[in-house]
Amino acid sequence: MFAQFDFGVIANSWVYLFQVGMAFTLELTVLSMIGGVALGTLLALGRMSSFKPLALVAAAYVNLIRSVPLVLVIFWFYFLVPYMAAWVIGAQEPVKVGTFWSALITFTLFQAAYYCEIMRGGIQAIPRGQVLAAQALGLRYWQTMGRIVLPQAFRNMLPVLLTQTIVLFQDVSLVYVLSVPDFVGAASKVAQRDGRLVEMYTFVALVYFVLCCLLSWLARQLHKRVAIVR
Repeated sequence: MFAQFDFGVIANSWVYLFQVGMAFTLELTVLSMIGGVALGTLLALGRMSSFKPLALVAAAYVNLIRSVPLVLVIFWFYFLVPYMAAWVIGAQEPVKVGTFWSALITFTLFQAAYYCEIMRGGIQAIPRGQVLAAQALGLRYWQTMGRIVLPQAFRNMLPVLLTQTIVLFQDVSLVYVLSVPDFVGAASKVAQRDGRLVEMYTFVALVYFVLCCLLSWLARQLHKRVAIVR
């Protein structure tokens, strides 16, 4: 069965796949994770705010984003962002944003909804008594959050945040629909050029399997470490 397969195409293209495709995938994953966690934390604070309009807007955003397919959001922002940029700077024509920035904005906004719920759970797990004690000591809201609540919430939610980042790493492959040279897109170009679709897509699946298993092992180790600290 495998006698007709030519895995030499992998040996001839793995440098391009990793230097171009995987580098793009990791860059987009890391930047989207950083932006998503930052925005998700603000959304979590907004959802728990005593100011009801802010809490409702944050809840509506999270529920809206989590109810639509990611690929639809990718297409939506890809076509909308140039018009938004033109509106912001007052240009007459749509601004050429580029596929990378369009994808980065999309994944940051999309993942923020999921990171928001993770951080909200972490913040709510902090005993209310610590917040009251901080207020009794005269700390303001942002001082209480920045020095007491958020550091503990991040520590407690670190394994879950990493698990969500693994999902983000897998989701980044969807930028293939924008003809972006991520790992899947780069492999697809090589596969179509050499007519070796099965070999290349099998290789891509194995690479994702190994990397995701490695990250999952790292998440479990972090979970054990956090559990010991508690």
